[in-house]
Amino acid sequence: MVPQVNGSARSPMNQFLTRSRVRSVATTLAAALTLTLAAAAGCDSRQEPRIPSVNDKLRETHIYGQPTLKIGVSTTGPLVGELHGGTYSGFDIEIARYIAAQLGYEGDRRIEWVPVSTEDRVPALQGGDADMVVATFSMTEERAKLVSFAGPYLVTTQEAMVPTRLKDRIRTIEDLRDPRYKVCTSGGSTTEAELGKHQIRVFVVKEVGDCVDGILAGRYDAVSSDETILAGFLSKHPKDFVIVDMPFGTSEQIGVGVPISDPALRDLVAFFLDKSYQQGRRGQTSPWLTAYHRTLGPWLRVPKVQPPTLNVPELVDFDDKAPRT
Repeated sequence: MVPQVNGSARSPMNQFLTRSRVRSVATTLAAALTLTLAAAAGCDSRQEPRIPSVNDKLRETHIYGQPTLKIGVSTTGPLVGELHGGTYSGFDIEIARYIAAQLGYEGDRRIEWVPVSTEDRVPALQGGDADMVVATFSMTEERAKLVSFAGPYLVTTQEAMVPTRLKDRIRTIEDLRDPRYKVCTSGGSTTEAELGKHQIRVFVVKEVGDCVDGILAGRYDAVSSDETILAGFLSKHPKDFVIVDMPFGTSEQIGVGVPISDPALRDLVAFFLDKSYQQGRRGQTSPWLTAYHRTLGPWLRVPKVQPPTLNVPELVDFDDKAPRT
C-alpha cells in the first residue's frame, strides 16, 4: 500500500516552490514601490519653467547699463518724425519715447536721437550708431535678414501725392506710367521697389521731403510713399497737394528695427508694444492711441487702429510676481 500523506504536510519540493513564489512576489512589489516613489519624487521636483521677468530680459540686452538709449528717427517727416526748433515730434517719436520709458529711459535727456534717412536705417543698426530705429520702417523679408523687427505698430499703404494742378490728370497707376510725368520717391524704400514692379520710371532722392520740394519747384509731378508720410506733408501744404486714392502693392507693416544680434531687445520692444495694444483692446487710453490722435489721426482719410504685435514673448512685468503652480 502507498501510505497516505497528511494534508497539512508539504514535501520539500512544494516548500521550495512556495518560498520561490514569495521571493518573486516580494521582489516585484519592491520594484513597483521603487518606481512609484521615483515617479512621485519626479512629480514633486518637476515644476513649470520660471517665466522670465522684464528685468531678466533687460540684463540680456546690449543696452543694459547704458546711460542713454540711441534711437534712429526721421527728422524731415511732418507728423511722423520731425526736428523743428530743436524739438523732435511726430507719431514715430511718440512711439519711440513710450518704448524708451518702458525700458527705463524716460525723458529726452535719457535719449540720444540719431537722425537717419530711409537708406541709412539698416546701416545705423548694423554699425551700432543706433540701438533701435523707429522711422516708418517697413517689415520685409529682405530686411529681416539684416535686422530684427518688433511690431507691427502700424499698417499702412503706398499712395501717390500730386500737386493740385494735376489732380484731374494723374488718377491711376497707368497715369504714373505716362513718360510725361516725373514720379519721385526716396531711395532704399519699399516704394521704390514697388514702382519698379509697375514699370514706372522713378526719380530717386534721399528723402520724401526732397520730392515735395522738387514738385513745388516744378522738377517733379508726383511723389509716392507710405500714406502716413504723405499725410504729414499734406498737413504742411493742404492747398498745394492732394493724395490720390490709388493704393498699389501690399499693405506695409511698420515696425521697430533692432540689431539682429540682440533678440532680447526685440522681445522687450514687442512686449511693450503688445502692452499698449492690450490696453486699447480693453477700451483704455493707450500710448498708441494718444500718439495717433496727437499726430496722424486728423489727417488720415481712414481711421487706423493699433495692429496686434507679432511674436510676443511671455514675460513678467516689472512689478508683477511670477505665477506659482
